[in-house]
Amino acid sequence: MVEELSDGLEGKTAVVTGGASGIGRATAALLAAAGARVCVADLNPPAEAWDFVETDVTDAAAVRAFGQTLTARAGAPWVVVNAAGWDRTQPFIETDVEFIENIVRINLLGCMMMTREFLPAMLEAGGGKIVNVASDAGRVGSSGETVYAGAKGGVIAFSKSLAREVARVPIHVNCVCPGPTDTPLFQALPEKLRRGLERAIPFRRLASAEEVAQAILFFASRRSDYVTGQTLSVSGGLTMAG
Repeated sequence: MVEELSDGLEGKTAVVTGGASGIGRATAALLAAAGARVCVADLNPPAEAWDFVETDVTDAAAVRAFGQTLTARAGAPWVVVNAAGWDRTQPFIETDVEFIENIVRINLLGCMMMTREFLPAMLEAGGGKIVNVASDAGRVGSSGETVYAGAKGGVIAFSKSLAREVARVPIHVNCVCPGPTDTPLFQALPEKLRRGLERAIPFRRLASAEEVAQAILFFASRRSDYVTGQTLSVSGGLTMAG
């Protein structure tokens, strides 16, 4: 008889950055449904009644304050999901230094600083799951998103390297790379670009935020207990190699 396998998240604390909207919000909802105590770090409060601390992931002091507040409330998190991110499409030649630095701070340094904030407590507790949301742009490149692709490629490399460092604890570190997804960020793109991306996807539709969140939930749950250092594309077949 096959043993029924639960997600193993009942009563566990889960941190989700960018949890007020899009993929982060969908992820927080799934983690809460699986029994986790969800704590959201975002610039905006979620509509749901989750623990929330207003946090700018690009601000080291704010990240530190969030970490102190959360550990005082709930102890070391079992799950950390770095889902906060932002982009604006434009040719690389038209970008300026301020834009480049902002993209890197939000999408790469924020992920690193948040992970660094909670890692000591997770190491002391003897385990946990870190799931970083990158992008298929970081795997295969994306025209008009060169800085963003570079930052998300950094997230992928960071995740793999950290996975090697903390595997013996064990802390699992994995990466989910969404393709085009129906989020507020995607809807802000020019309509011509949105339609073109939809036509390029073999499934001929965008992912929903919940579909990406299901992949994140897999990495956060006990179903992935023998998986670390991996990068999973959730793109409807848009990027089948690379």
